[in-house]
Amino acid sequence: MITTTLDPITFEVIRNKLSAITEEQATTLKNVSGSPVVTDATDFNVGTYLGDGSVVTMGPQVLFHSGSMASVVRNIITDCEQNPGISEGDMFILNDPYKGALHQMDVTIVAPVFAEGRRVAWVGACAHQIDVGGMNFGSWSLGARGIQEEAMLLPGIKLVEGGQVRADLWSMLMGMTRMPTTVGLDFKAMIAANNVAAGRLGELFDRYGLDTVLEVMGHELDHSERELRQVLSALPDGVFRAVDWIEHDGHENKLYEFRLTLTKTGDSLEFDFTGTSEQAPGFINCTWSGLVAGVFTALLPTLAPNLRWNEGLLRPISITAPQGTVANATWPAPVSSATVSFSALSRLVTTSPDVAGHGAAVTKGSMSVMVLSGQYPDGEPYGNFLLDSTAGGGGAYRDHDGLTASGDFCVPRPAIANVESHEADGQILFLYRGIVPDSSGPGRHRGGSTVGLALTPHGTEQLQVMLVGHGVEVPNSAGIFGGMEGSCNRNDLLHLLDGVSPIGLVHSGADHESWAGGRQVMDAKPGFFTLRRGDAVSYSFQGGGGYGDPIDREPALVAQDVAIGQVSRATAADIYGVLLDDEQGVDASGTDRRRAAIRAERLGSAPTASPGAADAEAGRCLTPDLIVAANGHVHCSCGHDLGAGPDWKRSAHRRTVPAQAHGPLLRLHDGLEVREYVCPGCARLLESNVSRIGAADLITSELA
Repeated sequence: MITTTLDPITFEVIRNKLSAITEEQATTLKNVSGSPVVTDATDFNVGTYLGDGSVVTMGPQVLFHSGSMASVVRNIITDCEQNPGISEGDMFILNDPYKGALHQMDVTIVAPVFAEGRRVAWVGACAHQIDVGGMNFGSWSLGARGIQEEAMLLPGIKLVEGGQVRADLWSMLMGMTRMPTTVGLDFKAMIAANNVAAGRLGELFDRYGLDTVLEVMGHELDHSERELRQVLSALPDGVFRAVDWIEHDGHENKLYEFRLTLTKTGDSLEFDFTGTSEQAPGFINCTWSGLVAGVFTALLPTLAPNLRWNEGLLRPISITAPQGTVANATWPAPVSSATVSFSALSRLVTTSPDVAGHGAAVTKGSMSVMVLSGQYPDGEPYGNFLLDSTAGGGGAYRDHDGLTASGDFCVPRPAIANVESHEADGQILFLYRGIVPDSSGPGRHRGGSTVGLALTPHGTEQLQVMLVGHGVEVPNSAGIFGGMEGSCNRNDLLHLLDGVSPIGLVHSGADHESWAGGRQVMDAKPGFFTLRRGDAVSYSFQGGGGYGDPIDREPALVAQDVAIGQVSRATAADIYGVLLDDEQGVDASGTDRRRAAIRAERLGSAPTASPGAADAEAGRCLTPDLIVAANGHVHCSCGHDLGAGPDWKRSAHRRTVPAQAHGPLLRLHDGLEVREYVCPGCARLLESNVSRIGAADLITSELA
């Protein structure tokens, strides 16, 4: 509580000043850094912390980093308090995934803040580094079977002592990276950002008094906790489930399952990852700190978009994850790539009209990483880490389409480097970078379209390329409530055609099909390969998932999608059931017939009810099209009784469809299938799930 000595105006001034300090940290980091990963793609975050490491303020950059920074500080306190000691003017560097980093390329530098002779707070900065050593350039260690093989491993060492950088450690670190100039600038940028933040906190302590500022910092956490508990208390109790998949662990194309059971009780939430696959021998695992960061990342935009983001939001949360799984790997599992699922939270918020607008389909649910390396003409090393893959499609919402080229869900202020910035750095030329048609997940509101690009060596005979990710054979951008999945990632290698350059001939993904030279369609983790002069490498990213049944989309909106090139005429007819005339206007009668045919095809006969035609029946909202009546039965909005809940799917019309039935850019691992659950009365598509073949149907929403 605010004491009587702290008036509301002073409280607001201090609170906003703390946020301004974090903004100045970010500005300093970007201004000093020389890496496009930081300056253009903003793959970093900064923050201030209480003396115990609790997050007080955080930047709106990559939320994963903020969620893990508290673990960094706490592990440094535990490991370094006695030896080598934590003193004023010190800074510590850490990239150990088992102590707070997501992977070793995410390097954090934190500094204690002292006042009145005691340690009262911390400031910190984290930024992805283009290379931190290890077996491969870029430190994405495709073939690693243990964390020691991946890159330099810093468990928390004192890099700055008494305000001076330790020259011996600096030389050691610069000797481990293949890009010492770029990485060195990033490290100096983080040190500068911490100096600025520590100095501004000191000024705040001097002006308002140490105890007053610390009281405001503590109150901020209490306030966020209290407000989140109020949000949770207004939601119905229940259990909400989600499953996601990663294919290929870096060694073999094996399928790994992430399973989440979200239980809401009163003003608390439990995230239970029991049932998740055992940890992998390759680099797709996630550590505990990464898992906590993933939960934090999913929570903020879904349940707390209007709350102040700090560690108080984690207090109503409990997390269960068995050790030795891909969600909570044990030492020394390699972890330079990781992901978690957040679909269940959207199902929870949709049960309440007050916050239902925050529920959404999945935004670009996969990662794809390209690292380029070679030499400049003068023999100096060239390297580039492309973060263009963050320009995937956004998930659709209840009342609007997903954003095209939205950026990742975990990056509230997304950005990618300009093509010209990449080319000015040398060695590559972009053939195209643009929107990919038919990449958005179909739905009543469609997902956002994604981006694809192709590039070729320029000014050099060859480059080494490292391309890894997941989502090539798994459509991770799940739709919701009948919405369909966004497109999968696609990786293509166009080989040299003797005497012919791809420049001017390859303008989009459509040109790949007609390329007269060799074309190699690659899997999720092609790893390292040589790109020679005249070759071209292309990759595109997942589109956003759709929201609601696609044949409920307004035909005029589908016609507009076709007109601007985001949806093809074939997809408009086959999936949305919208036929267009020669002027691309809606053929109303043809559309009615086509949509009636789709409904009949789904059921194998004509439906007996019209979608949403029944009078609204009193009950609790389960999904936008399903309610739970007083007797516990689940009813479709058309009035059809799907039987006693929670497993309404056993009474739905269930069918398995090929991946291309949900979009021409979907591709499935041979262990997966796409299932549709259709109302037997009105033929509305109520849910679509990507499931392991032979697995039981997933009860995704269950009210207590």
